[in-house]
Amino acid sequence: MLSTIKAYAWQAGALALGALLIAQTYRLHSEQLAHRDLIASTARASKARTDAVLTDERATAANESTHATHTLEASDVFTQGQPTRDDALRLDLSRAERLRSDAERRAATYRAQAQADDAARRSLADRLETLDRHIVEGVQVVGELRAVVDKRDAEVVLLRSVIDADRQLLEGTPDAQAQ
Repeated sequence: MLSTIKAYAWQAGALALGALLIAQTYRLHSEQLAHRDLIASTARASKARTDAVLTDERATAANESTHATHTLEASDVFTQGQPTRDDALRLDLSRAERLRSDAERRAATYRAQAQADDAARRSLADRLETLDRHIVEGVQVVGELRAVVDKRDAEVVLLRSVIDADRQLLEGTPDAQAQ
């Protein structure tokens, strides 16, 4: 009888081990399927991220190209305006030179008149000469200031164009659109 119990115990143990082996095999197979699904979903997510990055890079490249074009156009406008500003400065300086030579001639005339007259006329001639000198200096200052203002105006236009290009670039980026 003991041998029969042993035989049944061995059979029961073998059945239990077989059942555990079947359960473990099923569990392992389930884990393998879950692992395969995880790998597939990770690959899909990676592809989606790659596609998103590629799309973002293309948009950024397009925005940068547009920005470069706008900046170049603004720079060209500024550069092409320089000869006009230079011409205006030359005209103002030549006018000041003409006024200076005219003032020198008038001063010589005033001195000649003053020599013929008394001391009061000499004083008047000196005052008129000083007045002419101040006029010439004032015209020169006005010419130089006009050139500075023209250049500043052109720089403001350039800066505004660059700011518009920068703003357009920033508005075209995905980060700016998310905000």
